[in-house]
Amino acid sequence: MKILFIGSRLYDDIDYYVRQKGIDSILTESNEEAINLDLPDQVFIVPRGMDGPKQIAVTQNVDAIVPLIGIDPPLIQVAQMKEELEKDYGIPVIAANVRAVELTSNKINTKKFYADIGVATPEYQILNSPDDLTLGFPVVLKQGEGQGGKDIKIAHNLEDVNDYFEEYSYALCEKFIEGSEISIEVLGYNGEYVALSPIYKGETTLEGTHPLNKVKLGPSLIDGLDNNLIQHVAYDVARNLDSDGIFEMDFMYSHKEDQLYAIEVNTRPNGTRYLTSATCGINSLCELINMACGDFSLKNIFDKLEYYYSTEIPIGNYHGPEVNEPKKSFDNNDFVVHGPEGYQRITIRAKSKKELENLINELI
Repeated sequence: MKILFIGSRLYDDIDYYVRQKGIDSILTESNEEAINLDLPDQVFIVPRGMDGPKQIAVTQNVDAIVPLIGIDPPLIQVAQMKEELEKDYGIPVIAANVRAVELTSNKINTKKFYADIGVATPEYQILNSPDDLTLGFPVVLKQGEGQGGKDIKIAHNLEDVNDYFEEYSYALCEKFIEGSEISIEVLGYNGEYVALSPIYKGETTLEGTHPLNKVKLGPSLIDGLDNNLIQHVAYDVARNLDSDGIFEMDFMYSHKEDQLYAIEVNTRPNGTRYLTSATCGINSLCELINMACGDFSLKNIFDKLEYYYSTEIPIGNYHGPEVNEPKKSFDNNDFVVHGPEGYQRITIRAKSKKELENLINELI
């Protein structure tokens, strides 16, 4: 089996699994100084964009392509490449299709999609001027495109809105929801979808604290909210997107309204994947490889499901005990350290809440 991987930044997460399955690995990367270039069997440095990976895929006669791209801008090019290679060459590309990317990469399109399929989302309006505002404060101002909290502002008054419009010509204006933030990964391939463990990312704040700066917990255990409901809604969203790969969905739960609101969908590897893997034993990046190899099925997922309590904590730099090999896997570890130096996080799991608390005290 020969698989082409696009992008090296996440490759060390799955290198052990690629070798375990005996896959002949080829990687394309546009940055010759990028990390992890020593890990695959072959590496090709190509220009930015998908023309280079597409040419390598055809000339190297690969069996499948697995993009390892964790940012939004290239996703539409990946989707276009997917449709061309699958139609003209029969090479599966384990990624979202054009329709799914167009619906999820723009927050306004996502809002309309939620409305079309009957999924609740916070009340919103499109502002072309501060004078258009009819929602009551506080509100959340966003741009249609962007990730990681970029271009987002919580406005407490009209002055905040005016300040936002000094930089932007329009805004997606959304009612601020006071409550719990939740993420969930859904895996999908060939019409089969499975929603994994919901992850609790903390309470919303009027300061707009970024999720990376919060302690996260798995599984999500929120009073009044059934995890089965989160999984059901996430499954329904993925089924209506009708595409392949990883879907990470963000939700808000309003305790006051007893309402689950859908916020956005990402069709790419995401920041909660370590916590999901720690909580339920399913590594979403490894499942992309299983999709490429024809080994993905709901039965295989359910057979591998495990049940742990887990947490993810920002630590800056880790100085504790050494992690076992493979370092990015929970196969032989109760904890995994990830992220760049100075911004590292530790994800820890245990069979009970008490064991998790003890392990945290040992490691932090």
